[in-house]
Amino acid sequence: MAFFSKPKYSKVVVKSREGVPKGVFTKCPETGDMVFAKELKKNLMVVPSSGYHFPLPAPDRIDSLLDPGTFVECDAKLSSLDPLKFKGLASYKDKLDQNRKKTGQEDAVISGIGKMGGRWVSIAVMDFRFLGGSMGSVVGEKITRAIERGLEYSMPVIVVSASGGARMYEGILSLMQMAKTSAALAKLSEAKVPYFSVLTNPTMAGVMASYATLGDAILAEPKALIGFAGRRVIKETTRSDLPEGFQTSEFLLERGLIDQIVNRHDLRNRLISLISHFGTNLKTREPSHIKVVKKAAPKKKAAPRRSTVKKSSTTNKSK
Repeated sequence: MAFFSKPKYSKVVVKSREGVPKGVFTKCPETGDMVFAKELKKNLMVVPSSGYHFPLPAPDRIDSLLDPGTFVECDAKLSSLDPLKFKGLASYKDKLDQNRKKTGQEDAVISGIGKMGGRWVSIAVMDFRFLGGSMGSVVGEKITRAIERGLEYSMPVIVVSASGGARMYEGILSLMQMAKTSAALAKLSEAKVPYFSVLTNPTMAGVMASYATLGDAILAEPKALIGFAGRRVIKETTRSDLPEGFQTSEFLLERGLIDQIVNRHDLRNRLISLISHFGTNLKTREPSHIKVVKKAAPKKKAAPRRSTVKKSSTTNKSK
């Protein structure tokens, strides 16, 4: 008889529902309700029954915030390099290529200008789908340029954060973005141009410790995870139990780190209201060298040409 033989367990195979294709329904993490994926997307990735906020892709976020047809993307061609020649289970170059194909974006942030309630704003929106929204040199550069555009044209700056922190594939270069973005925001503050920071689930580590928490008004979505280090790391370091709801937007609102918790559907109107209050004396200049590229109207089908040859008369006119 073998004393150390492995026990045998019965295998349970869970079959998917027949006739239901994958990706048609999405399960709510809070209630377990199944939501039709198309309806969820129409509702800005918010579960109607529970109000749970799923991550929202950056292009959809921009569409939900700005006036239709006014957004102009800037710095779209900036792309990350591989300064450390990082190699692991997968190289940094391979990971970048995979995420570009997955998201259709060059990096983890989309930045540009557009109108919100008829007023120009400079906006940068992070996308958690791209390497967990990690902040590398390109992310830091694009956000810094978005801040500098706000300074140049005296237009309010909005940054929507969704990130796991600094991108360690780039080493110290990723950490330097914390200082760079913070220095740009200091200049913006001196010029008295308002900056609004929107925190979504999750906003962590180096992003949270820099531009995400330096706003004149800091807004957050409901139940968003916001913090510097992870819960387990803090618990092991302090050797004490952490309070319930620790590192959620509701917990941080009670302690004064953020100013308001705003539902995703109300975010646009709330920002427009804040811009009107903070920017009463702001003299925004029209961004003349950044032109909105309008889509060409579809060409109409050409009407069939009429024959130019005159038909000969078959009857003779009498004199």
